[in-house]
Amino acid sequence: MSSTLTSPVVERLSQEMSVRFGSSVRIFRAPGRVNLVGEHTDYNEGFVMPAALEFYTYLAIGPRNDRQLHIYSLDFQEGREFDLDRMAPGPSGDWSDYVRGVAAVLDTAGHRIPGANLVIKSEVPIGAGLSSSAAIEVSSALGFLANSGIELDRAEIARLCQQAEHEYAGMKCGIMDQFISCFGQANHALLLDCRGLEYQLLKIGGQVRIVICNTKVKHAHASGEYNRRRADCEAGVRYLQEHLPGIHALRDVTREELEYYRRSLPEVTFRRCRHVITENHRVLAAAKALQSADLSEFGRLMVESHRSLSDDYEVSCPELDIMVKVAQKLRGVFGTRMTGGGFGGCTVNLVSADAVEEFQATIAREYRTATGLQADIYICTAADGAAEVRKGMA
Repeated sequence: MSSTLTSPVVERLSQEMSVRFGSSVRIFRAPGRVNLVGEHTDYNEGFVMPAALEFYTYLAIGPRNDRQLHIYSLDFQEGREFDLDRMAPGPSGDWSDYVRGVAAVLDTAGHRIPGANLVIKSEVPIGAGLSSSAAIEVSSALGFLANSGIELDRAEIARLCQQAEHEYAGMKCGIMDQFISCFGQANHALLLDCRGLEYQLLKIGGQVRIVICNTKVKHAHASGEYNRRRADCEAGVRYLQEHLPGIHALRDVTREELEYYRRSLPEVTFRRCRHVITENHRVLAAAKALQSADLSEFGRLMVESHRSLSDDYEVSCPELDIMVKVAQKLRGVFGTRMTGGGFGGCTVNLVSADAVEEFQATIAREYRTATGLQADIYICTAADGAAEVRKGMA
């Protein structure tokens, strides 16, 4: 899928490529995402309901005659160079891990890619839980593949980008972020079964807006705690398999089975499992609510999700809890919850279109009063997924 898009970002990328590398350029973009409901279920082979956002990472790419990658970030105002024949797994903590990781994973999967010049610019807020990492991974994958004349199925692109994040960024994420970045559609959420990757697009009516509130905090232990939660879930599956040998993931366990075998589990492991199992039910119930335009029920499930994330999964923080508590009292709010991995970042709010301006002003004021922090408020609609936006321009 490609189109010709004229925007200041696209023009700047074209100019930067011309000045730095003097090569022909193709430009791709991939969106960040917000997850309406279904948190920490994707790596448990469960259900999620994300939507792509109108925040994109743009990548300009041009060919080289060697096996070198020369990458320049307009956001960080710095460049990196890599040899495709000497790419070792493991995170360095640098922004370039995501780009080199995608290149290396594509190459080792048998999709041999040539060298390339790249310039990158992102609109996705970094560290806000809106998946800036998947946006750069997917835009990189589309660019590398196009530069190589290789076509891949979008689901395979998502899977390889997830592998890159595991092996080169050190984050054991599920596939949700990369999948919605590939498959997002304007004005729709996406119900995804993370086991078989079957998905269904769900219309979001024009009477509501997705409002994202960035707490402007990101606690330093977030990455380690994320991986620890995944380990807790894997431990829960191992415990439960002693009694339920047919299960492969928490998605296979019912709430009744979990309660029955509760004494076999450490208390913390039990609560981690309870969140995932009940969250899967919430996602499926939310899909039915959205299909029937029952926004009150959808919102109730969002609030219930936040409570479970805070109490059972323990991935919230005081700032997120304050933001949710404030939002619940405001006119026109159907539902509110933390979104993303947790320990800071953003809340997602489903707000009546006629109450959005009032919501924006009030929540910013009350959050500042409670915390002393100035939140960023983004009024959004669901957006289209990754695509080429300019082809073959010099």
